[in-house]
Amino acid sequence: MFTGLVECSVPVKSLAPAGAGARLVLEPAPAEFSVRRGDSVAVSGCCLTVAGVPGRGTGLAFDLSAETLARTWLGCARPGTPVNLERALQLGERLGGHLVQGHVDGLARIRAVRDSGDGGKVIAVDVPRELERFLVDKGSITLDGVSLTVVRPRGVRLDVALIPLTLQATSLGSAQAGQLVHVEADVLGKWVERLLAARASRS
Repeated sequence: MFTGLVECSVPVKSLAPAGAGARLVLEPAPAEFSVRRGDSVAVSGCCLTVAGVPGRGTGLAFDLSAETLARTWLGCARPGTPVNLERALQLGERLGGHLVQGHVDGLARIRAVRDSGDGGKVIAVDVPRELERFLVDKGSITLDGVSLTVVRPRGVRLDVALIPLTLQATSLGSAQAGQLVHVEADVLGKWVERLLAARASRS
């Protein structure tokens, strides 16, 4: 489980085929981002297991399954592509964002990026049609692992406001129109929908 509060953003070092999947290697992260082999890390919002730890100039390594390659944009990553990193939440820590599973629901497309006039930006995003029902004004959504607030949802489109800190600390600072981003809907909304559907089926 994660919070959507990105700890650092690092570039991809390499992506190479490995069996039916691929191995993703990142450039070294800051020293304070310490992990061990087997730890869970949200990589641009996709929960992955650390397969290799840094050593002698190498960064974190992750094995990507065929399912991960099919559902995310990670298979299209190139050397230099920035990815956001967050370690799994520990019990007792502050929950500054919202509950994030790191399970990518689909790919959203950035339609427009504009300055907000206060040093930040507003990004307009189109989500897959099947996720439209989870868009609630002032609700939560995760884009490339970043916990954000839904603003003015209209159909499949929504706006998100990015403060200067988010622009500086995450890959969304270099986001451009046409770019694909991972989207995860609020898990609380999914559970409510599931429970209501189960109740309706029994009535």
